[in-house]
Amino acid sequence: MKVAIGTKNPAKVHAVQDTLIHERLTVVSVTVESGVSDQPFSDHETMLGALNRAKAALEKTDSTLGIGLEGGVVETEVGLMLCNWGALYHTDGRQWVAGGARFPLPDDVAERLKKGEELGDIMTSVTGDKGVRQKEGAVGIYTAGWVSRKEMFAHLVKLLYGQYLASDEQLKH
Repeated sequence: MKVAIGTKNPAKVHAVQDTLIHERLTVVSVTVESGVSDQPFSDHETMLGALNRAKAALEKTDSTLGIGLEGGVVETEVGLMLCNWGALYHTDGRQWVAGGARFPLPDDVAERLKKGEELGDIMTSVTGDKGVRQKEGAVGIYTAGWVSRKEMFAHLVKLLYGQYLASDEQLKH
């Protein structure tokens, strides 16, 4: 079975490949549009980006499953938090969604985001590393490396693929 992921971002692609490595799957990555702003600013917008990416990846390939992973931020009572969402589409029309880890971003980062900067660009200026969004990302920086961007998205892949497997088991009964 072929699985398409709607991105070329290495952290997201490797999250899918490494998580599903023991499954009998071929993973392909394709460039697709998220259909949302470059910096999603709510759970709704971030989830919509994941849904759009999953659907577009499926439509662009001859895959059975399409996966979309999207990172964003959301305003809460304790400040602006990083959030992430994932979506999985099947060619038969079924879909699954999952939300992942969230944690508050530093006030100075939150202020820059509110002024219109993208988190990846802010992390580049904070770290001096132009490839930070393809590697550890903000989650890696602000968890002292305890959680990588790939791990954060791998958790979503597990939630999505697990739901898919559970639904297939239910269809058999």
